[in-house]
Amino acid sequence: MKQRFIEIMDSTLRDGEQTSGVSFLPHEKLMIARMLLRDLHVDRIEVASARVSEGEKEAVKMICRYARQIDRIDNVEVLGFVDGHTSVDWLLDAGAHTLNLLVKGSLKHCKEQLMKTPDEHIRDILEVLEYAGQHGVSVNVYLEDWSSGMKDSPSYVYQLMDCLSHVECIRRFMLPDTLGIMNPLQVVEYFRKMKKRYPEAHFDFHAHNDYDLAVSNSLAAALSGAKGLHVTVNGLGERCGNAPLSSVQVILKDQFNAVTNINEEKLMDVSRLVESYSGISIAPNQPIIGDNVFTQVAGVHADGDQKGGLYHNPLVPERFGRKREYAMGKTSGKANIARNLQELGLELTPEQTQRVTRRITELGDRKEIVTQDDLPFIVSDVLKHDVIEDKVKLVSYQVSLAYGLKPLANVKVEINGQEYEGHSSGDGQYDAFVKALRKIYKEYLDRTFPLLQNYAVTIPPGGRTDALVQTVITWQLPDRLLRTRGLDADQTEAAIKATIKMLNIVEKEYHQFSNQ
Repeated sequence: MKQRFIEIMDSTLRDGEQTSGVSFLPHEKLMIARMLLRDLHVDRIEVASARVSEGEKEAVKMICRYARQIDRIDNVEVLGFVDGHTSVDWLLDAGAHTLNLLVKGSLKHCKEQLMKTPDEHIRDILEVLEYAGQHGVSVNVYLEDWSSGMKDSPSYVYQLMDCLSHVECIRRFMLPDTLGIMNPLQVVEYFRKMKKRYPEAHFDFHAHNDYDLAVSNSLAAALSGAKGLHVTVNGLGERCGNAPLSSVQVILKDQFNAVTNINEEKLMDVSRLVESYSGISIAPNQPIIGDNVFTQVAGVHADGDQKGGLYHNPLVPERFGRKREYAMGKTSGKANIARNLQELGLELTPEQTQRVTRRITELGDRKEIVTQDDLPFIVSDVLKHDVIEDKVKLVSYQVSLAYGLKPLANVKVEINGQEYEGHSSGDGQYDAFVKALRKIYKEYLDRTFPLLQNYAVTIPPGGRTDALVQTVITWQLPDRLLRTRGLDADQTEAAIKATIKMLNIVEKEYHQFSNQ
């Protein structure tokens, strides 16, 4: 494939919002749109469907105001319908300039859903296009169910295209696999037919993932002449979702030598933002954006990485603003653990390293999760001397919960041998506990308490519903994210353990920095 430019259209805010259980608030849509346009540099964003609600219109207005400020208003698109003047008027009232007009791309949809003949449907389409052109609205045309149309009624698809391909206000024809039924060979076949009949037309491809082929089909379309591909962040979308932006981007670049405007270093940031707003968690093994995709577990891999990067591929984590990690478990081996010890600045003898390796293997056999942040505590426990001492100790605490009142917390901690007390209210028991700690750090130590980024509670791997709970908290430090875990029968107690573990790590680093 010759190096050429592929336009990326993100539909997270429209098609992605059709994911079951997902509904973005207007300000959330604005934040996602800002990151997509300003940071990630997507070429176009589809932000809503016309006529849905007043809240949807308010979201579009907010996005359009921002887009004008950065001179990107022409890149904001709204899905509209063959409904006379209604969708165009809605779009104009919201401040947008580009209409993605949904027309029927298969004879079956035209006859059985609209109950109209092809000529009647084409006449209605031309009416909308004439009105849009009179009001300066650019139009992209979606041929809904195009894949079925090419399979079962290609003459209808060509009839539609023959009537629309020369309409002045149409900029693109967008060809969706609405039901997610195509395979890459069919994409190549149908796209080549379209390109042969309409060589001057700009074609986009819009994939769905019902057969887990959305990415493959998108790349087949690019190979066959598509000038634009539609994606969503994290692959959100109806049923099985759409083609994930991150996967399409890296395959376009690495496997097809294509050029896009995407800023790959921001893929992780927008992914986490959408994960937070949507409530749909990213699978840990999701390519590019999953938590585990740059984590090596097997010891042979860590050993190979130290010998010329033998287990590296073009998807290096630094390319996406991430770093390679070496998880620890029963298959880790000494090389893996030694790599983690080195990153922490811990120097052990070969015999000590072997003892730590044995302990981590035992933990792995019990399906316990071991991270780099746990390592100093494992080392301390195994070697039975002060490799790391608890500089922050929880002396006592009390949390109370009463109906109609905010939870309260009284906390006493020992920091470097000095005891401090604090109390606070909060939105929950743990929130009150953390706010009390923040007061101690601010009023007595004049130091900033790390910001809590994410809080997750799970049953540990292999556990039961009546087992211990594991709390995993992600903290924002000045130079990195830090995850700590706590394990207890009580959720609040598990969170408190994770918090004290974090404070000891931070305190150790604070003193190391102060002594330099």
